[in-house]
Amino acid sequence: MSEETKKHVADSAKKSPGKTPEGIKMDDVRAKAEERKCPVQKTLVFIEEFLAGPMCGKCFPCSLGSYEVRIRVKRLSGGTSTEDDLTALRRIATHMLEASMCKKGKDTARFILENIDLSEYAGHLSGGCASRECKELVEYIIIPELCTLCGECQEVCKDNAIIGEKRKPYLSGYLPFEIVQKRCTKCGECIKVCPYSAIELISSKKMTEKESAKV
Repeated sequence: MSEETKKHVADSAKKSPGKTPEGIKMDDVRAKAEERKCPVQKTLVFIEEFLAGPMCGKCFPCSLGSYEVRIRVKRLSGGTSTEDDLTALRRIATHMLEASMCKKGKDTARFILENIDLSEYAGHLSGGCASRECKELVEYIIIPELCTLCGECQEVCKDNAIIGEKRKPYLSGYLPFEIVQKRCTKCGECIKVCPYSAIELISSKKMTEKESAKV
């Protein structure tokens, strides 16, 4: 058990048994998770909503398992996971399904197991998110052929992550617009305001493959 899990379990033990924030139901948790397309993001949202609300903390299989699942799913969404994390997730969810004392814990385990065997889940091990919802695994890029140098994206970027020169009628030889990936927080504002669809959201894995092909 990780130190982070031990800390969270100690905190959950302080919750009054059986009491959960009023109005939060398992159906609400599932509905919020289903808003996502990526199965990894679905699992992460489900677990975080479950921990924040319906989980009572009365039995160890559920309380220990849920916190450990969150840690490992975060690794998947961040591109730092290994095959061991997938193996551990299956084992934890199976134990939760068998040993949790209430339906809420068992439903959480079922949700994890429903998603974990999807091909998209395993795809995260190689640094790819097909649904492009895991921020650490995607990048925003500007397509030079479509960019008109209007500067709309640069104006809305609060992180100063877009460099380049806005087109002016009396100048030539412009510095093309480009997104500095180390500065970009992937807020998505640039793609919203671009009138020419010149900004694309792509997989970081795909970007790496493109750069390797150039070498």
